[in-house]
Amino acid sequence: MPTLPWSAIDTVLLDMDGTLLDLHFDNHFWLEHLPQRYAEHHGISRAQADAALLPLFQEHAGTLKWYCTDFWSRELQLSIPDLKREVAELIRLRPDADRFLAALRRAGKRVALITNAHRDSLSLKLERVELAAYFDRLISSHDYGFPKEDQQFWFALREDFGFDPARCLFIDDSLPILRSARQFGVAHLLAVRQPDSRKGPRDTEEFAALEDYRALLEGI
Repeated sequence: MPTLPWSAIDTVLLDMDGTLLDLHFDNHFWLEHLPQRYAEHHGISRAQADAALLPLFQEHAGTLKWYCTDFWSRELQLSIPDLKREVAELIRLRPDADRFLAALRRAGKRVALITNAHRDSLSLKLERVELAAYFDRLISSHDYGFPKEDQQFWFALREDFGFDPARCLFIDDSLPILRSARQFGVAHLLAVRQPDSRKGPRDTEEFAALEDYRALLEGI
């Protein structure tokens, strides 16, 4: 990971799931817990549930609907927020993420959480992990009506939060979202090498990768 030019960075934008929080919760929920509860609710086998859900997931991936608990509750005839609470004990902060956030606050950086998560999901996670105090703003893409994959999200964010892309660091575990930020002109970008602690490291392709938040502390 390259040394960051902290004197040239005023604003730090941070994703939530897979970046500050372990992605294991979300992967377990969508790939295991929800299909099982869907099967039980509709009186079908787990294999039938997977066969029904996978095309829906693929159809809506990368859109605002994919991240919307209201949409999935209606589509699947289940309360997604309630089902998430059933496995909320899996919500975990990534190692040393809080140390990094505290260092940013001490250094006087402007810090915003920008997440595609619906406000329901954001609220649940903030109940389990104390993050809010570290941020100037907590922003859901649902506030703007566009996911972070869409350039219109970034235009709305700049108008709302007033940041200079040339003096901004953005960290996210999604490569398509990082590419969207790069297209908008965000100068400093980091991917996350291992968003899910239960899965192995992955190739972050053209992006430098964050492996350990302690590596970012020097020079802030």
